[in-house]
Amino acid sequence: MASAVTLIQQRIIDIWQSFVLLVPNLISASVFLLVAWYGTKSIARLIGRVSTSRNRPDLGSLLGSVARAVMLVFAILIAAAMIFPTIHPGDVFATLGVGSVAIGFAFKDILQNLLAGFLLLIQRPYERGDQIIVKGFEGVVVQIESRATLLRMFDGRQVIIPNSDVYTSPVTVKTAAGQHREELMVGIGYGDKIPEAIEIFRAAVRGLDGVADQPGVEVWPWALNDSTIDLKIRWWNARNKTNNVETKARVIVAVAQAAKNHGIDLPFPTSVVLLHDQSEESDGDRKLQREGWPAGSNPPNPRRQLAPSAVD
Repeated sequence: MASAVTLIQQRIIDIWQSFVLLVPNLISASVFLLVAWYGTKSIARLIGRVSTSRNRPDLGSLLGSVARAVMLVFAILIAAAMIFPTIHPGDVFATLGVGSVAIGFAFKDILQNLLAGFLLLIQRPYERGDQIIVKGFEGVVVQIESRATLLRMFDGRQVIIPNSDVYTSPVTVKTAAGQHREELMVGIGYGDKIPEAIEIFRAAVRGLDGVADQPGVEVWPWALNDSTIDLKIRWWNARNKTNNVETKARVIVAVAQAAKNHGIDLPFPTSVVLLHDQSEESDGDRKLQREGWPAGSNPPNPRRQLAPSAVD
């Protein structure tokens, strides 16, 4: 029993002595990690400032984050080697290499979005502030992060779309060019003069606030409907989405007012609905029933569609 107690005491003393010997290494490693923490943070900020000065803030943020993460991993390995001299960073990397396949499968989506984010930031199909339509969502690009693109919709909501979905999906960039075209369909009556209506509407839209002078306003006859002749009014607008909505509202008001001032008919479809009770004794008797045919003792015979063979 005494020998067992002595053995435990000796073991405790050995552990304490080993810890005391490790204290300088622990202090050195802690100082090194502290310096590495702030050093990598400064490097990430420097990368961000350089990228921002070149109008690439999102790319700088992503590169800075990745660079800092990589440097911190190396710093932790070096600190571990400082504390435990028997540990070699090469052995750690070899161990990580064995599990790289499992890590790849576990973080497949994250790595896929990260790579897609890099490609989007390098190729720059769109930037912050661009108006895009992707996956059925339309809005303004707020930020392109390592995992997703942040999109602020025009109703105030924010959508987070994974970069891999954005990269592999069709994207409409509405602000890629300096201007883009808007259009409005207007139906006039068959009794109106089409050339005069075209000139009146063109003059009404030309010069409105938000309507570009070049290219000019276009008005084209577009369709012959049951009750209207459709005219398509097209104009170019070089401003942002909010002003585009306001501009279209001005165009609608101006076209309606011009039609009223010049006596242009803006007809609307009408329909007549006949409701038949079908509960009277006269139902089916064409001599007494009036709905849909003339009254009298000699009603017309019902019209029957001939078979194709009879027509031939």
